[in-house]
Amino acid sequence: MLIDAKHAFTQLSEDVLITRVKSGDQNAYAALYELHVKRVYGLCLRLLADREHAEDATQEVFVQLWHKIASFEGQSQFSTWLHSVTSNIAISYLRKHKNWLQKVVSFEQSGMDEQSATDCQGLNGLDKLVLRLPERARMVFVLHAIEGYRHEEIATMLGMAVGSSKSQFHRARQLLKEWYENE
Repeated sequence: MLIDAKHAFTQLSEDVLITRVKSGDQNAYAALYELHVKRVYGLCLRLLADREHAEDATQEVFVQLWHKIASFEGQSQFSTWLHSVTSNIAISYLRKHKNWLQKVVSFEQSGMDEQSATDCQGLNGLDKLVLRLPERARMVFVLHAIEGYRHEEIATMLGMAVGSSKSQFHRARQLLKEWYENE
């Protein structure tokens, strides 16, 4: 019962914060930022596999949040809407910041190397393994297994066929299983 009351209070306070942010209240914006920054950063890190890029993308998410909060109509939960904004910005960020050489190099080499993934503090074992996945497989795995998107949605977001999304997901699972068993 206490948990339900706490959730209701949190939801109510978040709704109040959103209303205040929509009217330009910077203190309410700061509070909303504090409520969601860790989850936004976590998703950006999982998708981008680079701490610096994840920090930049997180900042971009909150800049866009300030500008687009008026478009949030409350028909879904705010966290769901913010999650969608975050996913789209991280994917756009990745596309925008890839240099031409990375496009030529096989996507097998575009995941975070094992040592860099190991150096990421505060991540559990699975997160560290996810960061090592090749880019496309990592993005599909994170969006489907962790964030709950359907393959049809992922295919649209990433500009790939539904079958490719499913194939990349299967590939990611196989690699994760192999790496986990060898640790």
